[in-house]
Amino acid sequence: MPHPKASVATPMCDSVREIGEWNPNWEPSYELDPAWTEKFMVMGLSPMLKGVLDPKTIEFIAIAVDASCTHMYGPGVRRHIRKALDLGATKEEITAVLQITSVLGIHTMSLGAPILLEEIAATEAAVPATT
Repeated sequence: MPHPKASVATPMCDSVREIGEWNPNWEPSYELDPAWTEKFMVMGLSPMLKGVLDPKTIEFIAIAVDASCTHMYGPGVRRHIRKALDLGATKEEITAVLQITSVLGIHTMSLGAPILLEEIAATEAAVPATT
C-alpha cells in the first residue's frame, strides 16, 4: 500500500509497511525524502533478501543490532526475538546473541579507564607533595 504522501514510487518502504515491519522512527526521513529512504531500505534489506543467510541467523543479527548499545531499539529486539523463537531458536541461542552484543559496551571501559588513569596521574603530579 503506497504511502499517501509519497511523490515517488517506494515499493520497498510500502512492502515493509504492509508486513508490519515499519519502524515509526523512519517516518521523518520518509517525509523529508521518500526516494532517499527507499534507497536506504533497499540497501539495508538487500542482504536479508538475497537468501545467503538462513532466516534464523538473520533474526540473530537483527537482535544484535537492535539490542546494541549504539541502537537500543526495544520494539525491534522484541519483534526479532519473537521471530527467532518462531523459527526454532532456543533461549540459549538468543541469550548467547545478547551476551555477545553486550561486549560492545566494553569500549566504555577500554576508552574511559586509561583516560581516568592518565588524568589521576596528571592531577597527582600537579599537586605538591605534603610531607
